[in-house]
Amino acid sequence: MSAALKYTLGRIGLFIAVLAGLWLIDMNVFLKLMLALVFSAALSFFLLRGWRDEMAGEIAEAAERRRTEKERLRSALAGEDHPTQTPDPQTPDSPR
Repeated sequence: MSAALKYTLGRIGLFIAVLAGLWLIDMNVFLKLMLALVFSAALSFFLLRGWRDEMAGEIAEAAERRRTEKERLRSALAGEDHPTQTPDPQTPDSPR
């Protein structure tokens, strides 16, 4: 399971748990929803730190891969991309 999905489901679960706790209190539904949002955000800051850090690491890795691929494509379009394989002189199929 991806870290982003795990973190998102954790945030939703915290929101529902806090909302269920607030549902027992007699107040406006809109106020209950707003309080549940604020309290679940505060709780997730502390309780879901590991999942958040894991998700941030995955996002950083993906951004680095995209940046590297973008640089490779730009250099290929500029004509700076050279083949990295050279023929091996000891193989029978290579030209001499």
